[in-house]
Amino acid sequence: MPSKEISKRLSELKKLKTELYHRDFLLTWEKSLDEIKAVAIIAEILKCMHKENINTKIFETGLAISIFRDKSTRTRFSFASAVNMLGLSLVDLDEEKSQISHGETVRETANMISFLTEVIGIRDDMFLGEGNKYMREVADAVEEGFKEGVLHQRPTLVNLQCDVDHPTQSMSDLLKLKNYFGGFEKLKGKKIAMTWAYSPSYGKPLSVPQGIIGLMTRFGMEVTLAYPEGYNLIEDVERLALDNAKKSGGSFRKVHSMEEAFKDADVVYPKSWAPFSVMQRRTELLKKGDREGLKELERECLANNAKYKNWECNEKMMRLTKNGSALYMHCLPADISGVSCAEGEVSKEVFERYRIHTYDEASYKPFVIAAMILTSRFKNPYKILNMLLNRKVKRIKD
Repeated sequence: MPSKEISKRLSELKKLKTELYHRDFLLTWEKSLDEIKAVAIIAEILKCMHKENINTKIFETGLAISIFRDKSTRTRFSFASAVNMLGLSLVDLDEEKSQISHGETVRETANMISFLTEVIGIRDDMFLGEGNKYMREVADAVEEGFKEGVLHQRPTLVNLQCDVDHPTQSMSDLLKLKNYFGGFEKLKGKKIAMTWAYSPSYGKPLSVPQGIIGLMTRFGMEVTLAYPEGYNLIEDVERLALDNAKKSGGSFRKVHSMEEAFKDADVVYPKSWAPFSVMQRRTELLKKGDREGLKELERECLANNAKYKNWECNEKMMRLTKNGSALYMHCLPADISGVSCAEGEVSKEVFERYRIHTYDEASYKPFVIAAMILTSRFKNPYKILNMLLNRKVKRIKD
């Protein structure tokens, strides 16, 4: 018999209407609210099953391909963990060691790596206007390969972070908030401050703050986006957040003061990112391979960042929040003042107090990715989960 916790979530899952089968997961706002909830609930069930030593292997054979075009720790290992727990073998595509370095096209590569592949996870967040576009080009290529009979099955694509959204991160953040406050319905009316924070580095993607404002506004949260003048996000995503808030009964506003954003907040998410205009310039310089131009841009941006060193999440800022005890969140790694850098996003005192919370926040990610894969590869996830539970196979044999 499944535990009470699993049974409760299975009951919740059964009530939801979804169309996730054979669909990629590229942007959270392309999914219905029921579909977002379904992925989240399945992730929780898988997490419970792992904790209760229940085997979750649903594939006997098959590959999972990871393509990381940027550095990663949490997402890379979360993807590896997710595909392993489902029974797939992981292969990381190193573009420098493949024929891509000799000019092989995206469409050719996509088909060549997909003959026995169930899922392709891609991280491409370096080039503004290009990352999500690249993922869709891969998706179109494998769709063609499947329709033409080259591929026996069409692999699912999972966005492991692009220039627009970071769905595996924002979904993990959602689960942290759901369990911290006691349910999806408890998020309505809660105030979350998604704020820029000072960093001694430049070029951090926009996708984390965009993912937060794009998702949390759908749950009726009161979202405040704060950044210094000129550090704006993609305009379409800011507009999307406003539309989401109107539909959900929440709110979305932009301010240019960290103090104003933190005032009476239930949750704070101080995270550095590069201005939209900087990311545009950086993309063009990267495309040209202009190293000197990139160095000059970096010098310029770091000098501009230095004007806002007071945008730090510290004890003084935290006292402005609701009862002085808002939940601090971060996608990690955080720039911790006096620890990982001299001056950064968060003081070491604040980070240390919430450090385990940030680890817990990150712990949902492998299960979120596994849930995205499961819902796209199996038509009836409810039935599959029950099958796994009734099979009563232990993950680790006693």
